[in-house]
Amino acid sequence: MPPFAPQNHLMTAPVASLSAPSARAVEWLRASELVPYDKAVSAMEARAEAIARGKAPECVWLLEHPPLYTAGTSADFAELLAPQRFPVFRSGRGGRFTYHGPGQRVGYVMLDLTRRGRDVRGFVASLEDWLIATLARFGVEGERRPGQIGIFVDGAKIASIGVRVRRWVSLHGVSLNVAPELEHFSGIVPCGLKDARVTSLAALGAESDMAEVDGALRASFEQVFGRATLSASSSRAP
Repeated sequence: MPPFAPQNHLMTAPVASLSAPSARAVEWLRASELVPYDKAVSAMEARAEAIARGKAPECVWLLEHPPLYTAGTSADFAELLAPQRFPVFRSGRGGRFTYHGPGQRVGYVMLDLTRRGRDVRGFVASLEDWLIATLARFGVEGERRPGQIGIFVDGAKIASIGVRVRRWVSLHGVSLNVAPELEHFSGIVPCGLKDARVTSLAALGAESDMAEVDGALRASFEQVFGRATLSASSSRAP
């Protein structure tokens, strides 16, 4: 795979938390700049390892990437239709090819599944519930489709889910199309769905900025996963 030359850097300044740390809290981080994919994955994996060792709280990291394609563990490279268009990364997450880029909110979800029941299917279903509840806050009715992972609106995919579990800590997570350039999906067969359309909140007329989406994600997450949270106001490497 061609290397990706990072053009942005993770912010490393510490962030003052809004509540006291707790062993059972979920820390929320939000990147204020585009985060290169390779650096994001390295930071995510390091944080997940710290969670597994009991050295850090669970974490949800909200960010955007520069334009790129990722290949999940089930990817068929025949579904990479424009291999020279954007950088391509092999990913340890489940699933096939997907696109990430500006205007798409990516949520890396690092949760301790040991204390949450070690139910991976239940965890994925909860991620779907989280996205559906988030969309509902913008008047958009998201739905599951039998045999497929992700959330759809009127047959068009608006959100994707791809996870990996290591030492019973989750890695990777979800992506929600807020206002990305949807034409960029044309360089792949998204998630292996040859006839599927993609859509976004903006394309559906549900105008919102990323801060509003982040607030909705946070509120819906607490609704689905619980309210014990440790807040952070902006980004640093998790």
